[in-house]
Amino acid sequence: MSEFQPYVPEDTSYKDWTLRGVIVGAVFGVIFGSANAYLGLHVGLTISTAIPLAVIAVAVFKVLTPILGKSSILDSNIAQTTGSASSSLASGLIFTIPALFLWGFNPSIFKMGTLALLGGVLGVLFMIPLRRALIVKEHGVLPYPEGTAAAQVLISAEEGGAKAKNIFFGLGIGAIYTTCVRFLHLWPEKIHVTLPVLKKAKLGGEPMPALLGVGYILGPRIAAIMVAGGLLSWLGVIPMIAYFGENLNVPLFPEKILPIAEMTPEQIWDKYIRVIGAGAVAVAGIIAVIKAIPTMYNALKMGIKDVSLKKDNAQALRKRTQTDLPITVLGIGVLVVIILLVLSPQTLGMDTSILVRMIAAVCIAIFAFCFVTVSSRIVGMVGVTSNPTSGMTIVTLLGTSLLFFALGWTDAMGQVTALTIGTVVAVSASIAGDISQDLKAGYIIGATPKRQQTSELIGVVTSAFAIAAVVWLLGEAFTFGSEALAAPQATLMKTVIEGVLGGDLPWGLVMIGGSFAIMAELLGVPSLPFAVGIYLPLSTMTPIYVGGLVRYFVEKRAGDDKELKEKTGETGILLGSGFIAGEGIAMVGVAAYAFITKATPEGIGLVWPGNLGDFIALTTFFCMVAFIIYKTRK
Repeated sequence: MSEFQPYVPEDTSYKDWTLRGVIVGAVFGVIFGSANAYLGLHVGLTISTAIPLAVIAVAVFKVLTPILGKSSILDSNIAQTTGSASSSLASGLIFTIPALFLWGFNPSIFKMGTLALLGGVLGVLFMIPLRRALIVKEHGVLPYPEGTAAAQVLISAEEGGAKAKNIFFGLGIGAIYTTCVRFLHLWPEKIHVTLPVLKKAKLGGEPMPALLGVGYILGPRIAAIMVAGGLLSWLGVIPMIAYFGENLNVPLFPEKILPIAEMTPEQIWDKYIRVIGAGAVAVAGIIAVIKAIPTMYNALKMGIKDVSLKKDNAQALRKRTQTDLPITVLGIGVLVVIILLVLSPQTLGMDTSILVRMIAAVCIAIFAFCFVTVSSRIVGMVGVTSNPTSGMTIVTLLGTSLLFFALGWTDAMGQVTALTIGTVVAVSASIAGDISQDLKAGYIIGATPKRQQTSELIGVVTSAFAIAAVVWLLGEAFTFGSEALAAPQATLMKTVIEGVLGGDLPWGLVMIGGSFAIMAELLGVPSLPFAVGIYLPLSTMTPIYVGGLVRYFVEKRAGDDKELKEKTGETGILLGSGFIAGEGIAMVGVAAYAFITKATPEGIGLVWPGNLGDFIALTTFFCMVAFIIYKTRK
């Protein structure tokens, strides 16, 4: 088999690393990372930003050409690599940190940023020995979809201006729509209808641009699986609980005040379905990790084998396109992180003893290294958006919580320490999936791996505290656990830790949820998106499903023309990414307003008669649907 030849040859006059690439990447990375932080806190989902960042980098460098001179494809690649780190940091933080606030703690921006920084550094460093095993040797096996797509965007840079318009169109629409709904309150944020016959069954939707964009990016199959989980909860389990509990005169555990007959559908969902969903997500996460064990073993074996360089491949490794950061950087970096964790009592959240910190540091190193490998391999097959970071985090929390329970560390200190361990591991796994896509794009283009790894480290450093500040600001403005900022993943992690360490988890409901996940796997359905659908409100799933249907229609309209299907799909993905970024940025602005004024925006006081407000909300939502269909018509 002939050796793969990248787009930019080994010997090139291009600079493979520039300051402008790093700066542009860092600036836009914080913007998209902030949007991802809001999206994750609101609905528990995040997306990959590799493709939109690649498009924006090309467009910005074209605009700056008269000032800075002509840029190269490697400039844009470095900008994309630097910027994409922030979205991964956001994923790790929002999956765990809000639980500290729900427990009554108030970690500082510095503390949150430090945890994100440590996790990000570990994720980048652990990928150094794995690049050759997963990116190079598995080039024809693992597609790394976002990385391959980003490389194609950069290679066809002459189309960058037109493509960038789609992102900015979507961003503007998302921001304006969100301002109308969340700031001015011109029409309702949610709509719903109560169904007959089925007791307390309710069908609803949250017609917002970000959810439409998420559905389009996920595609019809995953969107359908997620909404199926939501339908099972709201049209199946809730009516069943209401039916069998209508004659109960006393509360049914875990509810302690109201009997089921007096509970609303939302209260039944909060007390019972969330626990069932938590069990489904936990079991689905464990299944995902078990299925990845052979992959993890093979990748680790190949990575360790490549660490000891042989003479016969020493010449190849001296090529610019094959030079990674030295393995000593990995060793020194991991050692520094462990020392910081052991010597800094407050890094893990509380003034813990040195024994606790030493055990915590070892747990972080082991879990992070294992799940970096798992994450990189999984995203190579299914992409960053489908990366089961939450599942890996749950396994980490279960492992550490069981260890702490055995050691008798079941107090608040044990809970906080277990959660912060999960935070660092979650960020590590998330950033590994991200840099894997970046390294894949760089491999196709012909970038220098060590320059990319350096840029990713810079992206981690420049965005860690910025994203932590955004998470803190959103929490201060809307309160974690509220309807506006449900923080579903963090609530799930909190439930897992409290259940293991406190011993008061309703395990019967957890096992029911777990059986749903197992059933999905036996039917050949991916259990994790199905479990997420059970856990999240149906009002979140329905607009996501509409986005998936739009993607199906757009691709169906393209027929058998593969090139046309890819181009129309890419246009929709860029628009969807813009919707998500626009809504996220607008919500950060609303949060800043709420923080400054110490009050959430009350709007202009507009009241629509009857159901007219719901009709307007639906109409504007389907105008966005029509816009995507219109923009992808060619």
